[in-house]
Amino acid sequence: NRLLSNNDHFLNNSQEFYRPWGKYIVLEKKKNFLIKKITLKSHHKISLQKHNFRSEHWIVLNGKAKVTRDDDIYYLKKNESTFIPQNIIHCLENEEKTDLEIIEIQMGTKLSEKDIIRIEDPYGRIK
Repeated sequence: NRLLSNNDHFLNNSQEFYRPWGKYIVLEKKKNFLIKKITLKSHHKISLQKHNFRSEHWIVLNGKAKVTRDDDIYYLKKNESTFIPQNIIHCLENEEKTDLEIIEIQMGTKLSEKDIIRIEDPYGRIK
């Protein structure tokens, strides 16, 4: 609280965000793209979701990713990648015993958490 009241620049400039499934770090953000490093904890997944204003590229750094893209389900290993077009229902899941690390590159006109349309959410967050 004391750091917050003193407007500590370390807290105000934090680019690390925690979620029930793990965390992400914003590596770079510009007008039409956003690059994140995502860590998905063992046996966790993100919401089944879609986005109206952005597409996403996922590149696996460590671990094995289970990817749902509309009706397709497939797996990606280290150094493999996939593309999630705008308005496609998708999910990222980690069925392994170790954390999954990916780079996510978002491209679009609205790069905000407000562009998440949740179809299903294992953590009970509002759709």
